[in-house]
Amino acid sequence: MPTKIRLQRRGKKKQAFYHIVIADGRAPRDGKFIENIGTYNPLTNPADIKLNFDRALYWLQTGAQPTDTVRAILSYEGVLYKNHLLKGVKKGALSEEQAEAKFQTWLKEKQEKIANKVKNSVLSEKDDKKKRLEAERKVNEERAKALAAKRAAELGLEEEAKAEETAGDIAENAEAATEEAVETTEEAKEEVKEEVKEEKKEEAPEAEAKEEKKEEAPEGDEKKEEGKSE
Repeated sequence: MPTKIRLQRRGKKKQAFYHIVIADGRAPRDGKFIENIGTYNPLTNPADIKLNFDRALYWLQTGAQPTDTVRAILSYEGVLYKNHLLKGVKKGALSEEQAEAKFQTWLKEKQEKIANKVKNSVLSEKDDKKKRLEAERKVNEERAKALAAKRAAELGLEEEAKAEETAGDIAENAEAATEEAVETTEEAKEEVKEEVKEEKKEEAPEAEAKEEKKEEAPEGDEKKEEGKSE
C-alpha cells in the first residue's frame, strides 16, 4: 500500500489534538510513523495548524496519499495549490516566477481572510459575552423585582394583621366599656330600688301612726254622743 499522510491522535479525553505524520498505509492509526511534519488542534477557533510546508510538499510530490482531513489541511495551508502550480511549471504552462507570484498573491489573500476570521471571531465572542451579561442583568432585575414584590406582599400582610389586631383590641375595649356601662346601670337601678325600699320603710311607721289616730278619733266621738244622751 502507498504511503499515507494522516493524523495521529494525542491529548486527553475530549481534549484531543493531532500530529500530522507520514506513515505506511498498513500501520495502525496511532502506530509507527515515518516522519512527523506538523500538528493540528481543532479545539481553537480558527483551528491551530503548524505544518512543515516543504516536507508536506515533498511527500505529496513523491506520491503519498493524504486522508480527507489531511487533504483539507493541506488545501487550507496552500500545499495543494503550490503542487498544482509546480505541475504547470513542469508542463511549461508557466514559468517558476509566474507560479511563485501567483502563489504569493493567493497566500496574501489567504492570510487576510484568516486575519478577518480571527477578528470576526473576537468580535463575535465579545458580542456573545455582552449578550450573556445583558441576559444575566435582566434575569437579576426580574429576580430583584420578584423579591421586592414578595417583600411588599409580606409587609402588606403584616400591616393587615396589625390592623386586624388593632380592630380586635378596639372591639374588645368597646365590649368591655359596654359591659361596664351595663353593670353601672344595673348597679344604679339596684341603688334606686334600695333607696325606694328604704323610703317605704321610713314612710310605713308614719302611715301606721296616722291610722292609729284615725281609730282613736271615732272612740272620742262615741263618748261625746253618750254624754249627750244622758
